[in-house]
Amino acid sequence: MKSYRKYFAAFMAACFMAAGTLAADASPAGTWKWTQPGRGGGPGVERTLTLEYKGGALTGILKGAKMGEFEIPDTAISNGSLKDGGVSFSIEMEFNGNKFVSKYQGKLAGDTITGEIERPGRDGGPARKTEWTAKRAK
Repeated sequence: MKSYRKYFAAFMAACFMAAGTLAADASPAGTWKWTQPGRGGGPGVERTLTLEYKGGALTGILKGAKMGEFEIPDTAISNGSLKDGGVSFSIEMEFNGNKFVSKYQGKLAGDTITGEIERPGRDGGPARKTEWTAKRAK
């Protein structure tokens, strides 16, 4: 009877160690890249996102980009979270004195985040949702 308990205890310890290893592999930390479609079918723009995950906090920077005649500055993410492989954060930007918030959410699977971006509609219209797939830069 005692030997079964020892084997069971060893088995459970191995399971917890394996789960810890898998959880460590599921970190969103790193540099992520994707192509954001251009407006009205225009050429896309490569976007770069750098994420850090420490102590349960998800932080990062969405790198600036040039979109046509507009220069978009580097922007810190806010409200970052990682829960059950789901990544979410917001980006707040200002344009012509107006602030707007884009909400990013996605599912982390290895070196890919696949999800959706929700942006405010133009001129007070309904929110626009677009898909995004970011790949971890190596």
